[in-house]
Amino acid sequence: MTLYERGIVHIYTGNGKGKTSAAFGLVLRAVGHGARVGIIQFLKGWDFYGEIKGLSFLPSVDLERTGRATFVDKKAPHAEDYAEAARGAALAEEWILSGKYDLIVLDEINVATHYGLVSWESLRRLLEKRPSHVEVVLTGRYATEEACRFADLVTIMEDKKHPFSKGIKAARGREH
Repeated sequence: MTLYERGIVHIYTGNGKGKTSAAFGLVLRAVGHGARVGIIQFLKGWDFYGEIKGLSFLPSVDLERTGRATFVDKKAPHAEDYAEAARGAALAEEWILSGKYDLIVLDEINVATHYGLVSWESLRRLLEKRPSHVEVVLTGRYATEEACRFADLVTIMEDKKHPFSKGIKAARGREH
């Protein structure tokens, strides 16, 4: 039995904080209802993210991280950035088409498409042929208008106020 009768496509985008957190809130809710969840993190090769350890406590969640442990140069991505994004995209295709998962989160995929590491057209075609029960979340800044028109639910996080503007540094458990 699957959790969703009809899976939808979510987008969490914008310049504000909370896109990945919103997606992982949905993950927690879905797991509470018995869902099988797959998460692929694009452009996140660092090991310090708290969600990596936190998600390890949820046995029905598979997490795969792609990317190097450094920032991607938007104007001149490294060959390894392309290779890691392609690995993530291939895994997304495998997981989405398998029908094994009720919910799949493609974390930072909007940034990967904006940087030209993943083609929006290929992602759109994949989403169009996913099994009907598979729900997919696309996170990250820079979601295109076309992606937003395609999605069933779009949430734009807007920065109204952030502690960084007061010189307060990012902290474990809050930003990573």
